[in-house]
Amino acid sequence: MNARTFCSFLSALVVFTFATAIAQDVSKGGDVVHAVSGTVTKVDSGAKTITLKTADGGEHVFKYTEKTTVHAAQKGAEGVKTGAVDTYMAGKEGTHAIVHYTGEGADETAVHVEDFGKSSLKVGEGTVTDVDKATRTVTIKAADGTETTFHVAKDATIDTAHGVTKGSELIAKKGEKATVHYTDEAGKKVVHLFRSI
Repeated sequence: MNARTFCSFLSALVVFTFATAIAQDVSKGGDVVHAVSGTVTKVDSGAKTITLKTADGGEHVFKYTEKTTVHAAQKGAEGVKTGAVDTYMAGKEGTHAIVHYTGEGADETAVHVEDFGKSSLKVGEGTVTDVDKATRTVTIKAADGTETTFHVAKDATIDTAHGVTKGSELIAKKGEKATVHYTDEAGKKVVHLFRSI
């Protein structure tokens, strides 16, 4: 194999590896993973379900399994726990959460639940007017014309039409419509869930 052929092969291998990593990031076991934010209104340990009410008044009922992970997003909280939904979520009605899930409608299954406690996740919506990957900021213009700059957390969830990807890969695009679910932290609006719409 000559040097030119080897370089072409190596380039193709890098592209394939990168594409495979992205595909693995947005799906688990072949199922596309999406995310939604809202308030936990019911935890039913008998039926193994969590009910989440979204900011727009919608409702999702997620099944959970022994593989579903939970994580407290508050500073100083313990790490991710697997198979502890029954004990961890007991009495958590009213907590704000981001749920990563597979399936649709009545077949939605929680893969991961991120608990933000009683502190509310606020919601912003509009058109992306600026993206700065170096500072990890995205500016969104609301329907009333006001523009707000948000800081995207490194561990934020980015949900696209193709599924969830890591927050470290800020893939927002100018001109796209989006919703951001954020908290106010030290004078900054910090995004924990970015959803393309």
